[in-house]
Amino acid sequence: MSAETPAVPAGQFSRRRAQFRAWRGTRPFWAGLFVMLGGLPIAYFPYAHLQVGHLTLAMSTTAGAGSLIIGVLLIVLGFSLWFQKHVRTFAGVAAILLGLVSIPVSNLGGFLMGFLLALVGGAMAVAWSPGEPPAEAAQEYAPGAGGAPQAMDTDTTILKPVVGEPNDLSGTSPANGANGRHSAG
Repeated sequence: MSAETPAVPAGQFSRRRAQFRAWRGTRPFWAGLFVMLGGLPIAYFPYAHLQVGHLTLAMSTTAGAGSLIIGVLLIVLGFSLWFQKHVRTFAGVAAILLGLVSIPVSNLGGFLMGFLLALVGGAMAVAWSPGEPPAEAAQEYAPGAGGAPQAMDTDTTILKPVVGEPNDLSGTSPANGANGRHSAG
């Protein structure tokens, strides 16, 4: 391809993928995914019957309903992280606590798989913060100015010397009206 080659218009798949990528970038997507994946083994294993040859292994515990509730709550918290990003701190802390509670209730937290996924997802949700759009962060500077910000009020940033008195840069001279004291505002 050369510089003169026109850009090919994006197809339906490329456009949808770019839209999904933009949507995913504005919310704690991976945190929600980990929390939801953590809820699956916690809810599944207490009701699972594994076949090993002719032997059926029942994993059901006395707290099967409790583990089902914990798993469903983790899945709901994962969806809320995706669609209501402002509850990220609450959902993250709740996911961590539910993951910890799943250890004694649900076969060691879904044989530690669900527990670890819920902990990692909850921590990612608490740590996530929304970013700034790149258009707002970019500022244009005049060429040769070096990009230094300009002072808003020149009267408050530069001390003007008093005529006939020595130049006191500390601003505490009686000639400046401070009587040797520092003023707070």
